[in-house]
Amino acid sequence: MKPFHALLAAVLALSVTGTWAQWQWMDKDGRKVFSDRAPGAEIPEKSILKRPAGQRAASAPAATVDAAATPTAPVPALPSSAAKGAGVDKELEAKKKQAADAEAAKRKAEEERVAKAKVENCARAKQAKAAFESGVRLSRTNAAGEREVMDDATRAAEAQRIQTVIDADCK
Repeated sequence: MKPFHALLAAVLALSVTGTWAQWQWMDKDGRKVFSDRAPGAEIPEKSILKRPAGQRAASAPAATVDAAATPTAPVPALPSSAAKGAGVDKELEAKKKQAADAEAAKRKAEEERVAKAKVENCARAKQAKAAFESGVRLSRTNAAGEREVMDDATRAAEAQRIQTVIDADCK
């Protein structure tokens, strides 16, 4: 019975290695493709990176012989893949356009936000300038939380800062 078990183990081992057969090739877009089936006839021989054991260049003619046996099979496959490729390009172009439109809308919204902030800053600066020019005594709170009346130097510096804001935001 031992020789029978050895023979059975050998047959099982050989059948299992056939399921591990892997093909590897580069497609037309430069991506690696892994499969348990041979690549189509449109894949050039130089693009095939790995073959299952025992499958050498003889497998490519077998594919062409198979294609010659059924001439209608490869003919529809090529136009449909070409149409699919064209569809991908259209989808890609549509996605690019959509991304560009979204970016333009985002940029426009940011410009509107900045313009609104400038208008608000301009209005506040003009109001502050009017208060400074009115001659009323002004005070501010210092870092210690105490109230200080502005002297002439502080008043002049603050007036200059306000004028800078007006020059920048009130155009």
